[in-house]
Amino acid sequence: MTIQVIVLNGGSSSGKSGIVRCLQAELPTPWLAAAIDTFVDSLPAPLKSAGEGIEFAADGGVAVGEEFRRLEAAWREGVAATARAGANVIIDDVFLGGPASQEPWRKALTGLNVLWVGVRCASEVAEAREIARGDRPRGMAAAQAEKVHEGVSYDLEVDTTHMESLACARTIAAHVT
Repeated sequence: MTIQVIVLNGGSSSGKSGIVRCLQAELPTPWLAAAIDTFVDSLPAPLKSAGEGIEFAADGGVAVGEEFRRLEAAWREGVAATARAGANVIIDDVFLGGPASQEPWRKALTGLNVLWVGVRCASEVAEAREIARGDRPRGMAAAQAEKVHEGVSYDLEVDTTHMESLACARTIAAHVT
């Protein structure tokens, strides 16, 4: 079975983006990156602070509205269509709703060979990365570190607490090639 899609799920500042870049360098064929952060960045300004869009609370909480959900579903289907059209895709997401967040991806990716990967990181390490980055509300990493994994099923898990992105990518790549 040839893997067509890799789905990385982990909390904020867990190291998913670094793993994606390393996977793109390590895998022998081209892989496109589809990150939830890129999707959020593509939203118009009114949907980045309104009840219908996505809102980041000062304590790191995240609230999403109906319009965000509608656009996210369209984005998800577009990513799946890209994979069906022959491009290998690495998805970088944060399953805030646990299995309820994984299920729409399962439906969208039906018929594709998918490797589900949990990216774990100790809360205090993710929090230190969050502070160093300075581009996220403080508390987001700690709030998401375990929550995003509750009830989610994976084919493979990596832990960036003490493992570098490249080593994690090589572990994942071994399950792809």
